[in-house]
Amino acid sequence: MSDEEQPGESTGDGAGPAVPVASKGERKSGEVSELPDLDDLPGGPRAALEAVLMVVDTPVEEVQLAAALDITVDRVTELLAGLVAEYDNDDRGFELRRVAGGWRIYSRAEFSPVLERFVLDGQTSKLSQAALETLAIVAYRQPVSRARVSAVRGVNVDAVMRTLVTRGLVEDAGNDPETGATLYVTTQTFLHKLGLTSLDELPSLAPFLPEIDALDDFPAGVS
Repeated sequence: MSDEEQPGESTGDGAGPAVPVASKGERKSGEVSELPDLDDLPGGPRAALEAVLMVVDTPVEEVQLAAALDITVDRVTELLAGLVAEYDNDDRGFELRRVAGGWRIYSRAEFSPVLERFVLDGQTSKLSQAALETLAIVAYRQPVSRARVSAVRGVNVDAVMRTLVTRGLVEDAGNDPETGATLYVTTQTFLHKLGLTSLDELPSLAPFLPEIDALDDFPAGVS
């Protein structure tokens, strides 16, 4: 092994400088999975690069991609150019673009009307009665667990809670320190939809749902 090829460095298969990566001894146990030989994977380094690009939610620089795949930056640049050309030539519904100094896969602008229809479909529809009741319980009793909401409503609310989370009206707020149950609270989107600036502006339930007092009758162990 030469002085230039120290353990933990990859010489790669391109002309550019290798990107240093931590050796096994330098990595914390369980921190990073051992990287397989990319040439043994279906599609090789090109497919591995494509897989990484499929999961990023912000543009990624060439050096980051090179480090992740343990290949040279030059090799990454070559593979990226190949993917760009392939997506363009095959008239794919998506494209690979360099934005803000990094790379990310985007849907093509020509398909914006289709995507808007897909994303908005169902999002503008009204909530069901069950969803409204569940949302009201979360709003007035938050933070609250699904089990407690189910106990109040007398039915399983798992599906309804998933709908509220998907709509961005309810979110995970950690776990109950006593029971370990996941707790839920309303979101800023919930306030915006109702035209409120804070939960303090929620109307009193007494004039509308006097039976809500029954919520206080549940034993503390119900979660």
